[in-house]
Amino acid sequence: MNRHWPRSLRLPVSIMAALVMAVPIAAIVVLAANSLRDEAVRLEVASSGYRALCSSLGEEIPADKKRPDLIPWVTVPESQDCLVGSEFFSKQIGAGVTVPAKPVRPENAIPRQVMGADSTMTCLAEYHSGTITPEFSSWPLTDPRRIRARLTTATGETGVGDLTGGWLPEEHQARLAGIQRALNAQVLFLLGGAAVLIGLFGGVVWLATGRVLQPVEAIRREMAEITEQDLTRRVPVPRGRTEIAGLATTVNATLERLEAAVEDNRRFVADASHELRTPIAALRAELEIATTYPDLADWPAVADAALADTQRLQHLAGDLLLLARLDHASTTPTSTAGQDDTVDLTALTREQTERHRSRHTLTTLVPDRAVPVRGSRFLLDRLLGNLLDNAERHATATITIRLTATADQAVLEVLDDGPGIPPEHRDRIFDRFTRLDHARTDDTGGTGLGLPIARRIATVHAGTLRATDPLDDHGARLVATFPLTR
Repeated sequence: MNRHWPRSLRLPVSIMAALVMAVPIAAIVVLAANSLRDEAVRLEVASSGYRALCSSLGEEIPADKKRPDLIPWVTVPESQDCLVGSEFFSKQIGAGVTVPAKPVRPENAIPRQVMGADSTMTCLAEYHSGTITPEFSSWPLTDPRRIRARLTTATGETGVGDLTGGWLPEEHQARLAGIQRALNAQVLFLLGGAAVLIGLFGGVVWLATGRVLQPVEAIRREMAEITEQDLTRRVPVPRGRTEIAGLATTVNATLERLEAAVEDNRRFVADASHELRTPIAALRAELEIATTYPDLADWPAVADAALADTQRLQHLAGDLLLLARLDHASTTPTSTAGQDDTVDLTALTREQTERHRSRHTLTTLVPDRAVPVRGSRFLLDRLLGNLLDNAERHATATITIRLTATADQAVLEVLDDGPGIPPEHRDRIFDRFTRLDHARTDDTGGTGLGLPIARRIATVHAGTLRATDPLDDHGARLVATFPLTR
């Protein structure tokens, strides 16, 4: 027999819990990274105001070529160059002209250069102000030298470029790259912390799941060891009023019912074997004696005795077969033909009493209206017949059948004036093959299956059958109840 080790739920439960926890943590990390990025951009914009020095080179018109209708001299722009940075920088402008590292007036910063006899070149410079907005990234693997920045002038003109484009001073580029590098480290720290937090949460779930499933594993191991030969074992019940404790209690209750059912079945088989062996042994003895002394045998009497024993065996076999079918039936009443009908107990009681032959006075008290119940007519007729047969064996002079109906149920009572049933035996008489000591005689002793079959029929019909106190303190009173059909 192959035994497959059960797959533990700890790992999938822990992984699922970690994944569920990872979703909000990931959202928090993303929000935190974006917040760090936006704060870095805000601080950089607030502290990165710039000044741009733009220079223009042009040719001055010679004096002899001036026109009277024009201005004394005019500069024709040839090119313009702008250098962007802070107000403390020094750069080469044009043909060897150096701009000092502090703000000065343009006319003092750019001297004239004489380029020829008939013309001169002039360099005009002016400052412009604006802001640089870096486009930092919250992705932790971003190259700090590859970020972009947006240039916005005071006049509203914008432009975007990489730091490596050479349009920013190197110290400004280095500062922005350092900020992106620090931002990368912060985001990586957030990711590492999130991973550690998710791992810790998964570990806690792993330990908690193992602790919770430990009683379940103990129950499983104990159940695996229980066999039909040892139904006295019970699973351990953990302390506390938890669902697992309730499960263990239910399992033990089921094992108790199973043990009782198995014991009843074993006792039933033993009693059935005994009941079958007795008439078979008697029949065999009669036939052996008759065949041993054929000349002395009264063959008609032998045949009658054999027929009586055969009939008893037939009834016993029929009762055993019916009881076995009822044991496997549900609480939904079904007849042997598989039908589920509405049965009028009033008509059924009248028919049963009319065909029942009794040596006692039989009194029938039934209502004038129908008392409908749902079930099998065959089984209900058998129930009433078994109750009448039991009363017939124990009654002294009278038997009474009373049928009444309440708001929601039908009540069928069978009473006799016999010795009655002691209170301590009123439940035991419904056990199979149970016969009280005073009933163990040849004329009154039955098979001991009539009342068990009747109670099982009542149970199959969602009803009850019990022995109660007699009305006048003597005799027996058996009461069967069934739900009414509307």
